[in-house]
Amino acid sequence: MAEQHTYRVIVRGTWEGLTEEARARLLAEADEHGLASMRFTQEGTLSYERAPLKHFSMRFVVVSDAADGEDMAAAIAEDRAETVLRGLGCGFGVLRSTVTDLDTMKINHKPAARR
Repeated sequence: MAEQHTYRVIVRGTWEGLTEEARARLLAEADEHGLASMRFTQEGTLSYERAPLKHFSMRFVVVSDAADGEDMAAAIAEDRAETVLRGLGCGFGVLRSTVTDLDTMKINHKPAARR
């Protein structure tokens, strides 16, 4: 079995071609998609600001083969994001991703305080 890594992926984009219905729904649900909603999940969490209703981000947890690397994790997250956004009936432009491999991330521990 191939080694699996866990990735945190932030997918960013811009709303494009929103219908009046989609715009109204996004504005009505804006409070549910603010800073407090920002969590990394497999399903993804959508966040955006009410005004101006221009940019959005989605946060995903992706588990995939380490050999496939960060590019594959980004592709998986972007595919998930496209599925969610299309399901909401929202138009969007080009998606950009930032990927962090949690299994290779270096953690700097602070030394214990001396007395």
